[in-house]
Amino acid sequence: MRSDYRLLRLAGPLLLLMLLAGCQSLTGPGDETAELRGTGDLGLVIERASGSVLVVDTTEKTVLGRVEGLGDLSHASVVYSRDGRYGYVFGRDGGLTKVDLLTRSIDQRIEQSGNSIGGAISQDGRYVAVSNYEPGGVKVFDSETLEQVANVPAEYEDEGGETRQSKTVGLVDAPGNRFVFSLFDAGEIWVLDMDTPEPEVTRYEAGKKPYDGLITGQGRYYIAGLFGEDGLSLLDLWNPEEGAQHILSDYGKGEERLPVYKMPHLEGWAIAGDRAFVPAVGAHEVLQVDMESWDLSERIPVQGQPVFVMASPDHRQIWVSFAHPRNDVVQVIDSQTSEIIRTLEPGEAVLHMEFSPRGETVWISARDSNRVTVYDTRTLEKITTLEAEKPSGIFFTSRAHRLGL
Repeated sequence: MRSDYRLLRLAGPLLLLMLLAGCQSLTGPGDETAELRGTGDLGLVIERASGSVLVVDTTEKTVLGRVEGLGDLSHASVVYSRDGRYGYVFGRDGGLTKVDLLTRSIDQRIEQSGNSIGGAISQDGRYVAVSNYEPGGVKVFDSETLEQVANVPAEYEDEGGETRQSKTVGLVDAPGNRFVFSLFDAGEIWVLDMDTPEPEVTRYEAGKKPYDGLITGQGRYYIAGLFGEDGLSLLDLWNPEEGAQHILSDYGKGEERLPVYKMPHLEGWAIAGDRAFVPAVGAHEVLQVDMESWDLSERIPVQGQPVFVMASPDHRQIWVSFAHPRNDVVQVIDSQTSEIIRTLEPGEAVLHMEFSPRGETVWISARDSNRVTVYDTRTLEKITTLEAEKPSGIFFTSRAHRLGL
């Protein structure tokens, strides 16, 4: 008995060490294990040419690894599960890939259409919706299994009375487990309610050829840009019975007809307090808009055609990127004075910017320089650069807790 007791005393610490070692990892897909850590400071960087993504750490400002095999990422975006562990990557080839950030591997992947243009995740995290060019419409999937739960073909009648299926754009999530999107060919805005016994669609007239859309941070206003006419279409989701309203009638292409690739991304609008800072179309200006009246209040001259106009999390700065050929710089505007306070040179072909969750840094991708540059938003000085293969979109897990992203 005494010898057995001594053996137990000796074995106890060893067993404890084994248990503690086991707590340092968790099981991932298949036989892989993942480091036991939080995901709040992680993110994905799209490598558009190689069909891969980088998993990055915004605290250490490092690359943790690469996940390959995601297909055509030439126009890719990402949304996140509520816990921030999984990123849902929407590829241009219709691929929907669920990436595990902890194991740095593909959890699941499906090809749900021939050509897709982004997606969204529902407020409760149960559904992932994808916006499609080919064959058109929106498909909705279970976020756990990627099994299809709804198909909305976005059908409309053309001028000849034929039933056709529209390209869908500007897909965002809205409060109440709704998705809002625009029909490019039909000139409509649709609201898809996933909380009804069967998915339910409400349709609104929007104007000619809506090409992109955004939803304001509190989830009230959905705004669609119009390619077929000047101005924008605004739907107040608090008062949808009023229908979509035409706003900013001077906003648009005017006399000059520009190709689609020069049209700014509406998701890149900066909302700062009661003002919106908007990239002008066909002009070297950032427009300041009063969000109470939706009137233009100021024009801010900048060095090129803006593409993204993004507010820092504290709304003190407005960061602006530009279209070709002046797409190797980023300009920073003071939101109080509307003055440009710095012009930065992150590299050739700047494509995307993303602020760290609390805004102390901003990450900027430069496709043709094969790098991501991290800046301190207080000093506006470069902190570090990270190598990446033709990087484009940068998406941090903090997006998991924000509407419309």
